[in-house]
Amino acid sequence: MKRYKSDRRIVMTLDAGGTYLRFSAIRGEKEIVSPVQLDTCGNDLDKSLKNIISGFSQIEEQLSETPVAISFGFPGPTDYKHGIIGNLINLPAYRGGVALGPMLEEKFQIPTFINNDADLFTFGEAVAGFLPYINSLLEKNGSSIRYHNLIGGTFGTGFGGGVVMHGELLIGDNSAQAEINRMWNHLYPDYSVEESVSSKGVQRVYARETDISPDVTPSTKEIYEIGMGMKEGNKQAAPKAYKELGRAAGNAFAQAATLIDGLIVIGGGLSGAWKLFMPSLIKEMNTAFRSFDNEKIGRLEMKVFNLMDEKELEEFLQERSTLIDVPFSNKKVSYNKEKKIGVGITRLGTSTATAIGAYTFALNRLDR
Repeated sequence: MKRYKSDRRIVMTLDAGGTYLRFSAIRGEKEIVSPVQLDTCGNDLDKSLKNIISGFSQIEEQLSETPVAISFGFPGPTDYKHGIIGNLINLPAYRGGVALGPMLEEKFQIPTFINNDADLFTFGEAVAGFLPYINSLLEKNGSSIRYHNLIGGTFGTGFGGGVVMHGELLIGDNSAQAEINRMWNHLYPDYSVEESVSSKGVQRVYARETDISPDVTPSTKEIYEIGMGMKEGNKQAAPKAYKELGRAAGNAFAQAATLIDGLIVIGGGLSGAWKLFMPSLIKEMNTAFRSFDNEKIGRLEMKVFNLMDEKELEEFLQERSTLIDVPFSNKKVSYNKEKKIGVGITRLGTSTATAIGAYTFALNRLDR
């Protein structure tokens, strides 16, 4: 995977959320300006677009050189290839189609690349975060195994996903790649997995288990603190709320891992609560099916490890290869019959990973 750590080109970036817009600029995989934060104004298209132009203008004023591109993540559904924002649920003003990419290209006279924020998060972690970190640990441990594929998930207001395979960010034909939030919720079969893997999902379960109104439910941070014994509250309901998130996410990741054989990294505002959701997530991924002959069949061909747990990480890093005979020959070859993947939390931080992903994606496209 190509790195741009020594590249001198500058790319202006944006982390677009439902409430705030955070603008910055990256060179050599590092932030080189003081970030600018403005309101998203998701209910007022004119104000929102003017804030986007203003934010990039303020970043450009801080630069001593002309940037080569603008690159950022924006919620979907969107026609990312053409930079057209579609019917966004959380940003009503953008419904109907807004040519945001072409507007910025005309205004700043540089190429503009827009992608899904979770895709760029995954790309950043593949380039400079979780994927190279785990491979470096394998190398230090004397293992010959290296991982090349990464599934990313962001837990926050919603559930986002991304896939990187052998250094390439997966791009779908309809700008709808890795939309893991649309997967089936096996806990509530009539609903999508995002109903459980989201802030509202955690709060809904806590409210249900404590028999209180959703209007007075604590924040997800407070529910985490209750579950960890750091704050007063229902100490049975709080862990259960995050356990449900873990089970639902584990089911979705297991479905994804049947197609994309690789590591899994989690980011987003809820990722810090991994101590409460990770055990149930890993357990769900390691469940077994039954055949009609009453045999147990692993849900995945691979065993899944919690890479945030020291003992599981140590076991994951061990390579247990054996030498086997080559038929009709005196030669022997190494055979590793253990198949395994692991799940961990962002190494870079979600916002930084997204910015590095946006930066790398832009330079990658320009170099083509």
